[in-house]
Amino acid sequence: MKRGGGDTDQNSSEEGTAEKCKKLRTTSEHSQACDWGNLLQDIILQVFKYLPLLDRAHASQVCRNWNQVFHMPDLWRCFEFELNQPATSYLKATHPELIKQIIKRHSNHLQYVSFKSHFISALTVVFVNSKSLSSLKIDDTPVDDPSLKVLVANNSDTLKLLKMSSCPHVSPAGILCVADQCHGLRELALNYHLLSDELLLALSSEKHVRLEHLRIDVVSENPGQIHFHTIQKSSWDAFIRHSPKVNLVMYFFLYEEEFDPFFRYEIPATHLYFGRSVSKDVLGRVGLTCPRLVELVVCANGLRPLDEELIRIAERCKNLSAIGLGECEVSCSAFVEFVKMCGGRLSQLSIMEEVLIPDQKYSLEQIHWEVSKYLGRVWFPDMMPTW
Repeated sequence: MKRGGGDTDQNSSEEGTAEKCKKLRTTSEHSQACDWGNLLQDIILQVFKYLPLLDRAHASQVCRNWNQVFHMPDLWRCFEFELNQPATSYLKATHPELIKQIIKRHSNHLQYVSFKSHFISALTVVFVNSKSLSSLKIDDTPVDDPSLKVLVANNSDTLKLLKMSSCPHVSPAGILCVADQCHGLRELALNYHLLSDELLLALSSEKHVRLEHLRIDVVSENPGQIHFHTIQKSSWDAFIRHSPKVNLVMYFFLYEEEFDPFFRYEIPATHLYFGRSVSKDVLGRVGLTCPRLVELVVCANGLRPLDEELIRIAERCKNLSAIGLGECEVSCSAFVEFVKMCGGRLSQLSIMEEVLIPDQKYSLEQIHWEVSKYLGRVWFPDMMPTW
């Protein structure tokens, strides 16, 4: 009995040892299968593209394979700089020296660059060394006219998109230099103070391709401190003859008394956004001067009904397909008439319920059915803004 028991214990021990060896082999095979250092570089490249710059730099120190991917040109076609955090807080900010090292090595690979930085040195390095930029977005960065001249000298044949926001050191002459030299420019976004008759005429020259998108931000922080100039109608006419299909998008953040220079004659605006309160008179002028209008958003107007203004816009703006109204007032009858005139071309109709004022003809319950009938689809007023 003892011998038999001993044999049983021995067999159990051997089986346990074999099971442990099997688990070790499985663990070893699994470890080899998940060897991150030997992943295909194309896979690592796709992962790196989603990482912020500082995380990319840290990941490049893991192994030689990852470091090689870190320096692949395809990784640096698109580059976004966000350096608004103070440089003393390295947990939140990217050190400028790292930015400059990357740019010096890969600036000739850059094609799509977005800047939001106070470090002009990084921007200068890009402009000096890049040769094939096609898309450039600059936001809240101290770029100036000499910097733009360097940009144009190196990238005039490739630049197709330029968007600038909060760049107070750039003058109309600086942006005019870009338009004069970059004949392939198809999209442009800038502040209104950079817009000039000369710029529109430069964009309308025979050498220049047809512009597809022009965005203009008309912004005032303090009423009365900024003088807004007037663009001549002849300049707009020349511009639209050259680029008849252009989207002209205008964002207005003005006070009511600052609208006087605008909408005094016909302009080719296709998209209008009023971020602050706009007067009944200005909206009336929009209906008379913007026949190409496609989209209109009014965040606030006041307590005077916009019945006549909406009807005029429906009559004159035959391409209107989207409208949003916030803190405004419109009678239910006028609103139904507006929708009836526009018909099914209104693909987006975002109207706050508080905007609609019941009258003798329609209540809030009835307007839902009437508007749905003319739209050809079910429609309800919005409970909150959707734009």
